[in-house]
Amino acid sequence: MSTTVAVLLPCYNEEAAIGATVAGFRAALPDATIYVYDNNSSDRTIEVARAAGAVVRSERIQGKGAVVRRMFADVDADIYVMADGDATYDAEAAPELVARLLDEQLDMVVGQRVSDAALAYRRGHRFGNAMLTGMLARLFGRSFTDILSGYRVFSRRFVKSFPSLSAGFEIETEISVHALELRMPVAEVSTRYFARPEGSASKLSTYGDGFRIARTIATLYRIERPLWFFGAIGLLLALTAVVLAVPLAVTYLHTGLVPRFPTAILATGLVILASLCLFSGLILDTVVRGRREVRRLAYLAYPAPGGTRTAR
Repeated sequence: MSTTVAVLLPCYNEEAAIGATVAGFRAALPDATIYVYDNNSSDRTIEVARAAGAVVRSERIQGKGAVVRRMFADVDADIYVMADGDATYDAEAAPELVARLLDEQLDMVVGQRVSDAALAYRRGHRFGNAMLTGMLARLFGRSFTDILSGYRVFSRRFVKSFPSLSAGFEIETEISVHALELRMPVAEVSTRYFARPEGSASKLSTYGDGFRIARTIATLYRIERPLWFFGAIGLLLALTAVVLAVPLAVTYLHTGLVPRFPTAILATGLVILASLCLFSGLILDTVVRGRREVRRLAYLAYPAPGGTRTAR
């Protein structure tokens, strides 16, 4: 039985680039079905994509996260190649990424972007990417070199077990965390990254999207590591209570009196809050473990890429 490959291209106002993008992937993966999901474009993106031979569908909820969620739900294939429709990713590298995923039975291969072109990255994007990548590594223990790359190849079991919740460009971060949390076999392959063609404009906001991605990492850390998250808050509250209580204890030992009752009450309240944070973290950690087991079972319901199920 042959392996089916689907190329997924989310698009928003990419009239100037989508034709070349579809042509590039059609040449690189001639047996793949190319899907273009339009996200309320006001230009001729749909017409150009259709003329280039792509299967064109639409998602009315605005945001890349909504488009990816729709693509993953609608399309059935063994291998999924996801890229942007702006002709910045190297379509010629797609066969190498697919082969790597199949040969090593991986669940995701990330196309690590490499570019010497000054216009390929907007000002601040390299620094922001490095900062966010480092943050993810510190929070989750390991990471990728380029967590914001939109060029990725997925197995079927990754796509069908991924509970996409993001709305916008933070979707790549959520995808990376999903792979890290389930300890999936993944890899990175260096790929060329090009400047946008003339007439094509980036939809990214350096600071706005950077803030949303950082917020997404913090939110995912709170959800996936509740014991550490709430434990750190509890520790901070407990240390503050100790700092406030030490002078009171010293005064009490010398005089037998507690002269500053408001401070004593505040310190007591902080200790209570610290205890609540600790126990909240413990309870939520148990809940998260159960959720992770359910996600792992959903992931294991599908065979590894390139593998087949055998009857016992």
